[in-house]
Amino acid sequence: MGISIPVRLELPKRGDVPRDRRGRLLTDLRISVVDRCNFRCPYCMPEDQYPRDHEFLSKSERLRFEEIERLATIFAGIGVRKLRLTGGEPLLRRDLPELVRQLAHVPGIEDVALTTNGSLLADRVVALRDAGLKRITLSIDTLDPVTFASMSGGRGEIGTVLAAIAAAEAAGYSQLKINTVVMRGINDGHLLDLVEHFRGTGHILRFIEYMDVGTCNDWKRDLVVPSAQLRARIAERWPLVALERNYGGEVAQRYGFADGAGEIGFISSVTEPFCGDCSRARLSADGRLYTCLFASAGHDLRGPMRAGATDQDLAGIVSAVWNARDDRYSEIRSEATPGSREHVEMYAIGG
Repeated sequence: MGISIPVRLELPKRGDVPRDRRGRLLTDLRISVVDRCNFRCPYCMPEDQYPRDHEFLSKSERLRFEEIERLATIFAGIGVRKLRLTGGEPLLRRDLPELVRQLAHVPGIEDVALTTNGSLLADRVVALRDAGLKRITLSIDTLDPVTFASMSGGRGEIGTVLAAIAAAEAAGYSQLKINTVVMRGINDGHLLDLVEHFRGTGHILRFIEYMDVGTCNDWKRDLVVPSAQLRARIAERWPLVALERNYGGEVAQRYGFADGAGEIGFISSVTEPFCGDCSRARLSADGRLYTCLFASAGHDLRGPMRAGATDQDLAGIVSAVWNARDDRYSEIRSEATPGSREHVEMYAIGG
């Protein structure tokens, strides 16, 4: 069925946007554009754990760009202001700059960002910038070439990602976010090298506690390095000062270097949960709406959309799902929790 030109919904007043059962607004949407990835990182899609017979989405099963634009317009009409493109690896969609261009022109959307492993970024960063992409987050778990290769499942090279950073800088991205998932005994011994490398560059390094996302990453709590421990280790060498949040619902705790050489962040879902003001929803590549990174099931939007649902119908579905939301997985996580339920895989809905 063809997709009709969507009716532009009148943007609501802030008091009219959906609130979940805990009073949390819906302001951010993370859009997975593809469920495939060219890396096999141990915390997401480990080579030796994810189902080798897994069938990734076919082209017809994935949302088309015009469908993503239509849904983004509907989400903007009920309060979403920020969009982030994720995957899998989003740059496996070769024409991604065109989607960015479409989304950057959606009324009400103030920010379009991208999360990528950086392996395919260098050649496309100028096109992305020209299309209206405002911010980029890259994943770098270590600067050590051997460990980097291992943590990408033997599929990545740190030199390629560093070249992508240089290309992004040349294209005008002066403040990238660099995400590092910390795993005890795997890359935690390399973290001070990362801090030293990015101090003074203008980029923001953010350390993420290893989380029990999905069902194939074999999560064990003893592999988690608490952010407080890591922060203390860094502060012994480079004194830190706490910084205020940039906005409500920001996931990272911000710290500045006392000598003025920039800032770093800590995302501590395991030891310091931040469910209380979570304002993020996630849209999978096959058009399912998830209200939590640790959700076990999503709500189909692709089916009703392709069956002829109006924009008002789809907005009603989204609002109803959000109004019924009561997620706070990180706050109730325990040693027993990860094995007690299935979670959607992170490569299907992004981090």
